[in-house]
Amino acid sequence: VQLQASGGGLVQAGGSLRLSCAASGGTFSNLFVGWFRQAPGKEREGAACINSGDSKAYYMDSVKGRFTISRDNAKGTTYLQMSNLKPEDTGVYYCAAERWICPTPGTRGDKMDFWGKGTLVTVSS
Repeated sequence: VQLQASGGGLVQAGGSLRLSCAASGGTFSNLFVGWFRQAPGKEREGAACINSGDSKAYYMDSVKGRFTISRDNAKGTTYLQMSNLKPEDTGVYYCAAERWICPTPGTRGDKMDFWGKGTLVTVSS
């Protein structure tokens, strides 16, 4: 499975961005897909994840109510809608996928099977 993230950019605090993660080479609907981020000098953390099947979503506490993860199985794409962005949301955002379960929100996602290249999100104050 190959993953391609896009949609990053520069935005002012309070603004919005939508990230996309396009998958190819596998059965997308069977995958659990997460968005991870890594800020400069910090560890990678799992911001959100969406189940295969029931599309239940999980979020780390700091993004709850501001970020929404969704998926379109027909298009093989997962989205991360980010609103009310804060400077601390700045970082490289990666999408990743695995076959069994979403990782605990906020964790590194070391067991994810597939990773895309990141897309940079910069939130200015």
